[in-house]
Amino acid sequence: MSDVKLERSRITNPIDFDKAGRQAGVLRAPLSRNNSGWGVVEIPIYSFKNGSGPTILITGGIHGDEYEGPIAITRLAQTLDPARIQGRVILIPAFNMPAVLNDTRLSPVDNRDMNRCFPGNPRGTFSEMLAHFLDSNVLPFADVSLDMHTAGHSFDSALSTNMHYLADPERRQKTMAAAAAFGAPFNTVFWGVDEGATFTSCVERRQIISLGTELGGWGRVNVEGVRIARRGVDNILKHFGVIEGKPDTRQRDGSAATRHMMVRDQACYAFSPASALFEPTNVVGDTVKAGDPAGWLHFVEDVDRPSIEVPYPRDGVVWMAAGPGRLTRGDPVAVLMTDYDDKLAAG
Repeated sequence: MSDVKLERSRITNPIDFDKAGRQAGVLRAPLSRNNSGWGVVEIPIYSFKNGSGPTILITGGIHGDEYEGPIAITRLAQTLDPARIQGRVILIPAFNMPAVLNDTRLSPVDNRDMNRCFPGNPRGTFSEMLAHFLDSNVLPFADVSLDMHTAGHSFDSALSTNMHYLADPERRQKTMAAAAAFGAPFNTVFWGVDEGATFTSCVERRQIISLGTELGGWGRVNVEGVRIARRGVDNILKHFGVIEGKPDTRQRDGSAATRHMMVRDQACYAFSPASALFEPTNVVGDTVKAGDPAGWLHFVEDVDRPSIEVPYPRDGVVWMAAGPGRLTRGDPVAVLMTDYDDKLAAG
């Protein structure tokens, strides 16, 4: 290994990230069970290294019900020729393997959202152990992190890359340039409801370029999301000079480039005021006005209880639209984005 100092983890890794060529293997995360005291969970990992250049880390499957990233990363792992690259590419298509195999956002092992467990704990729960390994044993090698997500079962999402707002203008512009190169229809700069324990926040704390995606949702594989994901991973490698070529950012609607958007604060979120069956009025990508109905809550189990209209809190474009029919009070029914304005973003 190089002079990168790694924190001790319970997970074993067969990959030597300093070795040239293609390596493929499995991480082994210990999971003691009633019927297997020394059992492990195996997680595929790939490393490609040649010449000199940046290290691009591409991860998927941190949530188990998000499919477009794992598909695109697996395709890349099967086709990338190490002789064609300058630098290093580390691929983990389906990191939270128990959740991936269970088709759920939360891990069936500890019922945790792994993307709220960072930076993790090597002696903590299974999700915390995974988070610690990714943060402390893989991320230190990276110059760029592309963490691929969709909205899972909880939302549908407009096909987009996403990033946190960064106060450092140089890092902000570099990240926005990477998003433009990825070539999704939208790039959303956002301030989330609960972001401090996410993988993105860990990447940012290490001053590494961090880009995410939201490429579908509603618990299915989005055909256009897969196309954008597969093209996007190639575009990122081209943008950073790891493989030759110019990123293709053409959009299906005829536009030439990504549209930069922002979700500035929680005024962009429409929350459900009650637990009920939700009837939406719009789909992602629609332009809406403040006060228009985002949908109606129906109390089908209560005789003659009137339905409730849930209004949009502001003008915007629908970034996220509620996925499950039945919502719990406090769940978002929609998230709105507006065109990015650097002055407003910094305010």
